[in-house]
Amino acid sequence: MSIAHWSTMDTKIGPFTAVVATDGAVLASGWTKDVDELTPLISPAVAPGELRERRDLGPVSKAVRQYHAGVLDAVDGIEVRQRSGDFRQHAWEVLRTVRAGEPVSYADYAALAGRPAAVRAAATACARNAAALFVPCHRVVRTGGAMGGFRWGVDVKRWLLAHEAA
Repeated sequence: MSIAHWSTMDTKIGPFTAVVATDGAVLASGWTKDVDELTPLISPAVAPGELRERRDLGPVSKAVRQYHAGVLDAVDGIEVRQRSGDFRQHAWEVLRTVRAGEPVSYADYAALAGRPAAVRAAATACARNAAALFVPCHRVVRTGGAMGGFRWGVDVKRWLLAHEAA
């Protein structure tokens, strides 16, 4: 039975919780203090058998603190483990290449993922992303720059984009 650890920390935009495998890979994360909001997002293929709270998640906690303090690339080197179909898996990898301060439209994101006509599939990849911040789905906006949706709220998305644009 695999064990994962979780921790919640305060950030400038509210509590942020991460669920991390024993090898340090992020399984799920987001702006919530309730780990039960995150566990259903974890793919059954990588879901841990047991969750244990830990005050500090080492490199993951450090990266979250640094990101919120303005070191925007602090989360880039953190491993993420999500599983899905081929397109979504690839789309999540592509999303990690979208730089802070350079948001893309859903259409641009679909093109970056190699399927320009798959705008809805690209949007679904954002919606099903379990590892918010580490897989920066907040960097995808509607054509024309409108926010679009975000699991953790449009106010959080707006703050993240402003933080990265500064």
